[in-house]
Amino acid sequence: MLKKYLPVTLIAICFSSQLFGMEMKMMMPSHNAPIGVMGGHLLMKGKWMLSSRRHHMTMKGNQLNGKSISDAKVLQQANPFSSMSNMPSQLSIVPQEMTMDMLMLSTMYAPSDDLTVMSMAMFVDKEMTLDTYGGMMDRDYLGSFETSSKDLSNLSLFALYKLRQDPRNRSHLHFGLIKNTGKNDSSDEVLTPMNMVANITLPYGMQSSDRSNRLIIGTTNVSTLGQYSFGAQALFSAAIAKDDWSLGDYWDLNTWLQKDYNEDLSLSARIRFKSQKKIEGRDMTIMAPVQTANPLNYGGQTTDLSFGANLALNLFGAKKKLGVEIILPLQHNLRGLQMKRKWSLVAGYTVSF
Repeated sequence: MLKKYLPVTLIAICFSSQLFGMEMKMMMPSHNAPIGVMGGHLLMKGKWMLSSRRHHMTMKGNQLNGKSISDAKVLQQANPFSSMSNMPSQLSIVPQEMTMDMLMLSTMYAPSDDLTVMSMAMFVDKEMTLDTYGGMMDRDYLGSFETSSKDLSNLSLFALYKLRQDPRNRSHLHFGLIKNTGKNDSSDEVLTPMNMVANITLPYGMQSSDRSNRLIIGTTNVSTLGQYSFGAQALFSAAIAKDDWSLGDYWDLNTWLQKDYNEDLSLSARIRFKSQKKIEGRDMTIMAPVQTANPLNYGGQTTDLSFGANLALNLFGAKKKLGVEIILPLQHNLRGLQMKRKWSLVAGYTVSF
């Protein structure tokens, strides 16, 4: 009798051990991708996950076609709006520093083991400090000023569909729609090269959104080997409906390595490559002797290196995770004249139930 049921018993033990291994891996902190990666995993049927992420990014100084450039050299660049009245022939306002804070609130729900639905709202808060110089003759320094904008930037809805899942590999598809809802005509007071204060429409980079609708498609794959996880994500985003202008289409590629330090902590390293086209279209009200008013000075290629950690908590019957990543620039080949990107910090908190 024992010999009769032994093969079936062994198969059942192997299958249950695989399932147990998968469940244990899903409980480990590395089951969640680094906090800077969106949609890095699926949920089990009937499960919910709420998350809050905060991304702080800084910029300082300027570069022309990927190479650093001094303020004096910026002031020698031609002003594309010089044909307009009272406009200097060269750039006269130089960005010095910029900070951008993004708050992302998301909800995930799995109606089945194969499908997870994710919705997200993103708020942005931007601040920039600029120096103004005289538009003629000696180009004297006139003073410094600040501009800012903040708004609900966009609302998005994603479907994550499972392609494969076994104890060592899992992969899924991304399909998403983003509605950019923030203002694209925000204005603020600036110090002009005529040494006067004027209220103007802020340049493209200081707007909360481009008011476009975007499509995002892509894939995520994660493989595990012992305490290590290897992840790769490729996303493509294109504007499918726009106002007068829209940010360029882009490829966003992430690859990461995670290690479970123990049952509660995982450490990660991630490389991100992003390639984005220039702005499509133009807002005729955005005209100023500053590089950010030129739609040609947007887009390019960036490569960043991130180091992060995920900490798993189990409090009050719900699974919670804290995540943090610091992002450092490796190589930025930006199109035209743009600000140099410095370090960024992402921190997040997730609750699963």
